[in-house]
Amino acid sequence: MGKYIREFFSIHDIWILGSLIFLALLSVTPQLGRWEIWLSFVVGIILYIISEYMTHRFFFHMKAPKNKSFLKFMKRIHYDHHEEPNDLKLLFLPIWYSLPQLVIVVLAVTLLTGDVFIALAVFAGTASTILYYEWTHYVAHRPYQPKTRWGKYMKKLHILHHFKNEKYWYGVTNPSMDYLFGTMKDGKDVSKSETAKKLTM
Repeated sequence: MGKYIREFFSIHDIWILGSLIFLALLSVTPQLGRWEIWLSFVVGIILYIISEYMTHRFFFHMKAPKNKSFLKFMKRIHYDHHEEPNDLKLLFLPIWYSLPQLVIVVLAVTLLTGDVFIALAVFAGTASTILYYEWTHYVAHRPYQPKTRWGKYMKKLHILHHFKNEKYWYGVTNPSMDYLFGTMKDGKDVSKSETAKKLTM
């Protein structure tokens, strides 16, 4: 386990994300007596869970674009990951992809509420869930067997997504949205896809 924790935290994108989460939590600490801060943190978690599913299903798995620059972007973000699912360099969302979206969330919430602490709490909730996503995704692709039933279950679902059929099991941190939108199936009931490893086909 220690080997994999060290490898996970050797990724500079993870260090940057972790540092930003720490700074956001530090900033809202004096405000923890407000129920709005706790609610905002939970809202951030929920926002990411919804975004994770929607982005994975409808953006990451969109039909390969014809524009060469956009195709290159999509290959780095997701397509190449399906071709080489255990390649460490393709396993993590690059910080240049995640950070601008997090900044937009902070700005939008600040404008809506007029409260920067609420915005930072939403940021902390969202970014913490991204970090959890990165860990869950990392474990799913490394030769490590999770100790908990939950960890084993989520790894099994993600392996099915990669090696059985890419049209199901989009949730990486949890399967709630798959159940909600009908993309949760028993692996035995789904036929093996010929394009699971080649999303550009």
